[in-house]
Amino acid sequence: MTERHRSGPRLDLAASFDHVGVAGAYRFRPPYPAEVFDVLESLLEEPEPPSVLDLGAGEGALARPLIARGRVARLDAVDSSAAMIEAGRERPGGGHPGLRWIVGSIDQVELDGPYSLVTAGASLHWMPRQYTMARLATGLLGEQSVLAIAEHGYHRLPWRDAMNEVIARHSRNPDFDPRYSVVEELVEHGLFCKTGEHRTIPAPFRQPVSEYIEQFHSTATLARELMPSEEAAIFDAAMEEIVRPYATRDESGEDVLSVEVVASVVWGRPIDRV
Repeated sequence: MTERHRSGPRLDLAASFDHVGVAGAYRFRPPYPAEVFDVLESLLEEPEPPSVLDLGAGEGALARPLIARGRVARLDAVDSSAAMIEAGRERPGGGHPGLRWIVGSIDQVELDGPYSLVTAGASLHWMPRQYTMARLATGLLGEQSVLAIAEHGYHRLPWRDAMNEVIARHSRNPDFDPRYSVVEELVEHGLFCKTGEHRTIPAPFRQPVSEYIEQFHSTATLARELMPSEEAAIFDAAMEEIVRPYATRDESGEDVLSVEVVASVVWGRPIDRV
């Protein structure tokens, strides 16, 4: 196992997503660019009408916009956190009649495959990889369907180095390597055959400073529930000091950051090695 894998996500932190506060802070994460959903729709295969399984759906950052576009007839959004699912129901589009929220882990829930497409955001690293790939490969995907793994984040932040120093001081997984790639790990272990990849162009996004800071607390390693209140206040103040010089004041008097968001979509076929 490489150093990159050893410094990947700590699985004991996965329970952080059960906290209502973490689920609530998810709404402050940047949205996926519209280009991501163009790519996902282009990957839809039979059976018809198109159906999608979204693994580790969280509060539906992929599921809600995808079902709203009208191309997908049925979308099953699965997440092990009841708090995340409840947050998703309350978010825009969360009550779409074609969207079925399912609480449970991939090794527990009953699913109605085969699906035209399986999607996963920043979630596969929290799942049992070998079992998950085996289950997808043996009944949940159509013969020509693929697993699409989407990731997104802020693009070329001028304050990134200073930000990473603050994160390293407070993270519950300070050894995490930001270069870690779940796709590379799956390929290396013979669990995934990559067949395509797309990277979006940077999409502009404006975000209040307060919301930019709060989105850090939607992560497993910086959840407020894992920090004493004094430490959380110190973290927030340090982040505010870093980013406020880059903010502009809007008409309401709020300080706002003008940033860009980029995403990647990698797709291919899971491999059963169980």
